Amino acid sequence: MPRSASRRRFLQANSAALLATQVPGLLRGAEPAAPAALAQAGGPKAVQTKPAKWVRWDERERRQVEAAVAQASLFYWQGRGVNQQTARFAEQFRKHCPATHVATCSSGTAAVHIAVAAAGIGPGDEVITTPITDLGTVSGILFQQGVPVFADLGAATYNLEPAAVERAITPRTKAIVAVHLAGTPCDLTALRALADRHKLVLIEDCAQAWGAQSAGRPVGTVGHVACFSLMNSKHVGAGDGGVAASSDPRIGPALLKFADKGNDRTAPGYTWDRTDVLATNYRMTELQAAFGSVQLERLEGIAAKRWALGRTLIEGLAGAPGVIAPAVRAGDRSTFWFFYFRLDLAKLRCNRADFVAALRAEGVGCSAGYIPVPIYKLPFFQRHGFFAGRWLIKEMGLTAMDYTRVACPEAEAILGTGVSVVLNESMDETLMRETAAAVQKVARHFAV
Repeated sequence: MPRSASRRRFLQANSAALLATQVPGLLRGAEPAAPAALAQAGGPKAVQTKPAKWVRWDERERRQVEAAVAQASLFYWQGRGVNQQTARFAEQFRKHCPATHVATCSSGTAAVHIAVAAAGIGPGDEVITTPITDLGTVSGILFQQGVPVFADLGAATYNLEPAAVERAITPRTKAIVAVHLAGTPCDLTALRALADRHKLVLIEDCAQAWGAQSAGRPVGTVGHVACFSLMNSKHVGAGDGGVAASSDPRIGPALLKFADKGNDRTAPGYTWDRTDVLATNYRMTELQAAFGSVQLERLEGIAAKRWALGRTLIEGLAGAPGVIAPAVRAGDRSTFWFFYFRLDLAKLRCNRADFVAALRAEGVGCSAGYIPVPIYKLPFFQRHGFFAGRWLIKEMGLTAMDYTRVACPEAEAILGTGVSVVLNESMDETLMRETAAAVQKVARHFAV
């Protein structure tokens, strides 16, 4: 039997173990071999490893919640004396994100709204942010009657490009909201320098970036205000919940007020009739705080595991034709809420849908893109119809913003060419290597 025929049979029978030998970068020095057929065409699946069950909580959370239930009250403020869960949560939070002022709240969306309000954003004030994010990043700006201004993104970081942010600054600009998309830190050094030079407030939206680091510093500690989410799908969760934190003496003291209907419960001789700002109720309960405080004890292990898995996947994508891996700056740590890579479709004989379908057939948990369109293309942005179909600050001449004319070409390309891969701490290095081998296999099959 010819040697090539026997080798093909051997590879088909042992695909999971030997597929890496066909992929440059996964096993250096391996002898080149004919690529295996796609799983769609009857070939062996590249991914044979199944992730372990994703266990996110256990008896530790149960015991802490039971301790909360044993309290006389579940209202957060008595945690300063009678109740302990909110205070415990703040203590655990500061281990990961040291901050003088910590305001727990009901969601990450609430945290951003609190931060924007505490930063003094008012009618017509412009806030520069990313067009690829959850709506919660911008809703608080709008509720404060501010104007979201969208700046373009880095091609491989998917985060705000500092040069694009600088071009968007006008005399009306008051703040920047930097979103650490998918757990990868923004260029905080450059953004903080811009903020300081133009006397702007830098707000970090860290909802997807628990445990991430920028130049060795925890995200949330470089900007003036940090915002986190405890929504169920985040790295650590309590079903829902959020945190706004700051060490800035101008902003930090106001966070608690804007989380609690304007009440400043820290003030000596506090009474309700001394409330001096209009704010809504974004309070977190002691039950959420109890659960979340134990989740925070798990954070470093979760963050380190995701960082290691993401690095393995990035390394495994090296040399894959038509595949652009995400970029993480030297000295930074991404915690990969999900893993996102892009396709250079000019180098492939397929569209994104075909590529994703082939990857899924290989056993990869993935989907096309992230959000369907940039935020500015949502219908109510295009209509400027934010409040009962109207936008009064535009009608009053306080802004000339026209979202029908906004374009962020790189952001639109990121959404149009991206592939999201599921990544979490239940997975292991073998699964990541098989996932990378699957991407390599599909990319080489479709390569021009």
